[in-house]
Amino acid sequence: MSGDAAGRSKRILVVDDSPHIIDMLTTRLTNRGYEILTAQDGEQALERVRSERPDLVILDVMMPKKNGWEVARAIRKDSDLKDTRILVLTAIGEQINEMTSPLYGADAHLDKPFDFGELEAKIAELLE
Repeated sequence: MSGDAAGRSKRILVVDDSPHIIDMLTTRLTNRGYEILTAQDGEQALERVRSERPDLVILDVMMPKKNGWEVARAIRKDSDLKDTRILVLTAIGEQINEMTSPLYGADAHLDKPFDFGELEAKIAELLE
């Protein structure tokens, strides 16, 4: 379910400045068969996206060095990364997230605190 036609596990980059969120998502998503990469700030996120080519980036907005919107915009401007899916997962507020995420190129958004079932459904939808 979480692999592609060639049998490779789908690769997800989890970007958040909270080690707790990273640990929680890494554990849960690894148990679901995904390969998890992590980054704790926007600059590190862009380096990992460019070097590791994840299938999906789960992206917090409020982070040091570059915020999530800057990261999303940089991914969308890079033609080599055009197939990278972006899920914004943030606590900035539902209405702000709903309005701004599409403007910066996110494919989907979810607000913190989040329900794991809802998160997993969004991930599956984005990686189909």
